[in-house]
Amino acid sequence: MNRRSLLCGAGALLGAGATGAAAWAKASGPLRRNRPGDKGWPSPMDWARLKHEVGGALVRPTSPWSNCLTPDTRQACLGDLKNLFNPFFLGDQPAGTQVSGYLDAWRPEPSAYAVAARNVADVAKAVDFARAHNLRLVVKGGGHSYQGTSNAPDSLLVWTRAMREITLHDAFVAQGCAAISKPQHAVTVGAGAMWIDAYDAVTTKAGRYVQGGGCTTVGVAGLVQGGGFGSFSKAFGMAAANLLEAEIVTADGRVRTVNARRDPELFWALKGGGGGTFGVVTKLTLRTHELPDQFGGVGFKVKAASDAAFERLVEHFLGFYADRLLNPHWGEQIRIGSDNVLGISMVVQGLSAEEANRAWLPFIDWVGSAPDDFRFTEAFGLGTAPAQGWWDVEARRKRGSKALVSDTRAGAPPAHAWWSGDQEQVSVFLNGYDSVWLSADLLKPTSRGGLAGALVKASRHNSVELHLNKGLAGAAPDAIAAARETAMNPAVLNAFALAIVAGGGFPPYPGLPGPPKDLAPARRNAAAIAAAAAELRKVAPEAGSYVSESNYFSADWREAFWGGHYPRLRKVKQRYDPHDLFIVHHGVGSEVWSADGFARVKRI
Repeated sequence: MNRRSLLCGAGALLGAGATGAAAWAKASGPLRRNRPGDKGWPSPMDWARLKHEVGGALVRPTSPWSNCLTPDTRQACLGDLKNLFNPFFLGDQPAGTQVSGYLDAWRPEPSAYAVAARNVADVAKAVDFARAHNLRLVVKGGGHSYQGTSNAPDSLLVWTRAMREITLHDAFVAQGCAAISKPQHAVTVGAGAMWIDAYDAVTTKAGRYVQGGGCTTVGVAGLVQGGGFGSFSKAFGMAAANLLEAEIVTADGRVRTVNARRDPELFWALKGGGGGTFGVVTKLTLRTHELPDQFGGVGFKVKAASDAAFERLVEHFLGFYADRLLNPHWGEQIRIGSDNVLGISMVVQGLSAEEANRAWLPFIDWVGSAPDDFRFTEAFGLGTAPAQGWWDVEARRKRGSKALVSDTRAGAPPAHAWWSGDQEQVSVFLNGYDSVWLSADLLKPTSRGGLAGALVKASRHNSVELHLNKGLAGAAPDAIAAARETAMNPAVLNAFALAIVAGGGFPPYPGLPGPPKDLAPARRNAAAIAAAAAELRKVAPEAGSYVSESNYFSADWREAFWGGHYPRLRKVKQRYDPHDLFIVHHGVGSEVWSADGFARVKRI
């Protein structure tokens, strides 16, 4: 570095002021982030300077429902409300979140300012500004966090929604990796893209497959950093395990391209170590796969005549699943209902309709052989179609399918649609949420009865979903091998499913029409969810949870999310973010910070 460059760098550091650079230099001392009104809060001139540096992309976020707060704007509020359950609209708002909060945990609150980043340079400017002024910094792409990690009042938001570029590669080799990697098909996706954007480009248009999330409106970057399961993960693994390279802005403001050879520990941490924790990911390159000929679905419901019959039904299904469906062809979920109904909603890949139907015949015949105990409340249905049309909104519309719901706002991209089965999640106010990895050992004949009993007992409190695509027991060998190289809790390798117990209600946004919200039913619901999860942990006491879908109030979150990997993740955090610029709820390093992320409460 020449002398002029060195002096320029020193001048920038001095310009940060005592509240910025000097405070951050005291890594071992107490630290409190600045809020509006504090002496160290940036002046109007400081904010104006940042706005100029990011080309005008600095905004003041407001609630999407702010028009509902005053009588003068109530008519405009009624117009806004038509988008209350449109996930694309919510994601397009700087203060929008896909769920409307979590009981006694968090509510959507706008950041003080947001940089609506258009490129990596905007992101770096925002990171430098937050570091210099000792600000609470949050990062949002899709805004799908159940933990509220992209939401914080009095903060500076780095909002990557506009960074949605997608580039396909026929022969990608990560930088510096030519000696260890052959050219392969891949896709590079901007951090603000949603999975429907990636599926449209990779599958609908190019006829290949990229492993992403089942929910189309989840952000690509957030899903990968959390681990990332989709409908077909038993075949293609986790999204994180398919990551080949990432661009990230770290806490020092440096733009890094990381992969298996460049900053390999940071690269490893991005594969399941949690979003918003190690920096701002601005783009990712993911492996793509040959597309199967067929994708399909299976759905039906069976009601048992008694509690005893229901337990027998659940136990028989678990055995049937272990024998016939625990393989790369099958994914998605079953539901054990409090009404003694077993609901099946599964997907299949790589099988013809005849092959898929044949796989189910033994179970269907078994149910039909006991009409006094079981009856179909929803008939068995199975269908397959060319896989390239799975996310093709227009092709589905022409076939009369209503499985995908389109964003009908003016100017919305034609491919933007969400699964109708995900509708109940949009704007929901979570009363409670918990998840438990279920080991394949529980499917053994000696353990199966105990698992069935626990599932039925749990369902007396709250319905339980088994997400059979989340967990890699029965997955393709190469998917399991790739997952071993991620930061995920190793328990996921032998988990046949993720059990999810959750519930919620109508969004409690201030000013919405209707009577005041009574939280007493929500608290009863939360207690029921906790009781159901407790029943499951009796048969899986050390099972762990999935970081992206978990209990906000978990006490053992470090072990639950990452198991023995946590100490290694902590070292990566200390190396690349020694002053904890990036802190999220139950993220790596958050144990030394207050719940709101504004005050250090413990020395490392």
